[in-house]
Amino acid sequence: MMMLLAWTLLTLSLWTSGSSQILQQEPVKVLYPELLSTEAIECDCVNISCESVYWFRSNHDRGELKYLGKCNNAERAFYGEGVDKTRFKLCKKSSASFTLRIINVTEEDAGSYSCVLKGRKNTEMWRSGILLRPGESSPTSPPETKPKPPVKPVCRCPSENPPQEGCGSQVLWTLVGLVAALAVALVGSLYYFSRLPKKCRHTFVK
Repeated sequence: MMMLLAWTLLTLSLWTSGSSQILQQEPVKVLYPELLSTEAIECDCVNISCESVYWFRSNHDRGELKYLGKCNNAERAFYGEGVDKTRFKLCKKSSASFTLRIINVTEEDAGSYSCVLKGRKNTEMWRSGILLRPGESSPTSPPETKPKPPVKPVCRCPSENPPQEGCGSQVLWTLVGLVAALAVALVGSLYYFSRLPKKCRHTFVK
């Protein structure tokens, strides 16, 4: 209840302060950290000069919305009620980036982490969150299959029907090969008989 009240108060303060609001819509990024590892979530300032950042965690499965804390340019961190300061570290990474580090990640840390950036000219930027799924396996895409080489069509010429398109050349080359083989055999035989002595030739003639 206190967390929801903190979120409501922050929302009302943003909308009643006369400041401009910017909703930075981005595709949700999903992270799969290992249990007891350290995960860093960044919140970058874009198009505004940021003074501070507010961090939130929401879990739709449990219907939970938790205010984690705030960090300003002086790197001073203010934590929400019940937040473990030894595991959740709010810090400023650079002049245009803030970081939330979660140490010894547990399954209870699952949820969507989002940030609200507050600028110097009463400008707030709401950025879409990062979905954390500790201990789960990242879905793997199926292996790429290489396209099979095209299969050349087999030409089968029926004996009774007229030759199909492309079959005439195959029949012609087959006949040419057969004639060439017979010619080679005939020339070889003539050459063999021409090399025999005359007596042997008379014997074969008889």
